[in-house]
Amino acid sequence: MVMLVLATVGFAVNFWAWALLSPLAPKFKDALQLSAFQQALLVAVPVVVGSVGRIPVGALTDRFGGRVMFPLVSLTTIVPVLYLGLSGHTSLAGLLVGGFFLGIGGTAFAVGVPFVNAWFPPERRGLAIGVFGAGMGGTAISALTTVKLVTAGSTATPFVVTAIALGAYALLAALLLRDAPGRALPSGTLLRRLADTARLRVTRQAAGLYAVLFGGYVAFSVYLPAYLKTAYGLSQADAANRMAGFVLLAVVMRPFGGWLADRFAPTRVLAASLAVVVAGAAVQAFTPGLAPLGTIAFLAMAAALGAGSGATFALVALLAPQNQVGSVTGIVGAAGGLGGFVPPLIMGALYGQYGSYALGLAALAVVALATLVLTVTAVAKNVRQTSAGVQGQATRLTPGKGSAAHV
Repeated sequence: MVMLVLATVGFAVNFWAWALLSPLAPKFKDALQLSAFQQALLVAVPVVVGSVGRIPVGALTDRFGGRVMFPLVSLTTIVPVLYLGLSGHTSLAGLLVGGFFLGIGGTAFAVGVPFVNAWFPPERRGLAIGVFGAGMGGTAISALTTVKLVTAGSTATPFVVTAIALGAYALLAALLLRDAPGRALPSGTLLRRLADTARLRVTRQAAGLYAVLFGGYVAFSVYLPAYLKTAYGLSQADAANRMAGFVLLAVVMRPFGGWLADRFAPTRVLAASLAVVVAGAAVQAFTPGLAPLGTIAFLAMAAALGAGSGATFALVALLAPQNQVGSVTGIVGAAGGLGGFVPPLIMGALYGQYGSYALGLAALAVVALATLVLTVTAVAKNVRQTSAGVQGQATRLTPGKGSAAHV
């Protein structure tokens, strides 16, 4: 349990750093006279780097363990955080360069999943990884504190505070983190392991699911303040607070989704979550009044995206080989982050072209519906086949059933 708490805290602190630019995007847009597309690009760059970076970081975690990788990622993230706070925020180029390296903080997810997975038995991994996934609430910390810290101090203040938190966690992790005894170690080169992982069905299927579910969460968490300010005329602080509420609900629902997946099967939780996303996005495409219908639609999607994200990694824990969990997590996590990279760009471009967000939200409803169909067909079939294979192997190894043990 101590290792789970430490990993969750590390995930939250690194995600806090990863999300620093989003609450300040409207401020930078006004100060630097950015277009809607440039503002969307500003918040999307850390997302795509943090997503792609999960692929090698996940594979490295399989090899070196979370005890090494958590402090390393946290210390490395301090550099772009301080750069952005002290000088990089004065130009678009500086923000994009700093945001690129800020993406390192987003790779912490690929460290934590294999680390936590190794500490828990299969029947408890969905809940454990869901609890770890609640560390994505670091984005809520950013949403709730960043603008207030700038108001109380200067633009540099939230970045300096976050850098101190990263340094403190890196020290704590170096002193206290331990990898699970008997942790399965991979063999072969990094590229060979990644190629083998990419060929697994669970990798491809979970990547598609996570691209929609976690990608949807990331997209809303980075773009919702700009959306609410533009579509509903909210102030920057009000929009940031409402985004924090969206994030907090998704965070709470993530471990709940993992627990439900342990209890009822991941595919059922995934199907229900995607159905809610379809309905919520379809409603919000018409830009209803924020009270109550718009709020209900967004909160329903937050709950569904959080629960579905938790269930996705319960699926990974169920189907992925134990010595490849980090590599699978890296690829699936990358897909989720990239799923969050594209929608803000599309939303910004569509609004710039048509003055409306309706088409972007309608597209989310269509994509979620297609993913729902994938879940109840191909993914459900994969789970049934894997379960049948495990049961058959257990039968062959049971004494008295003609097994080698009996002979």
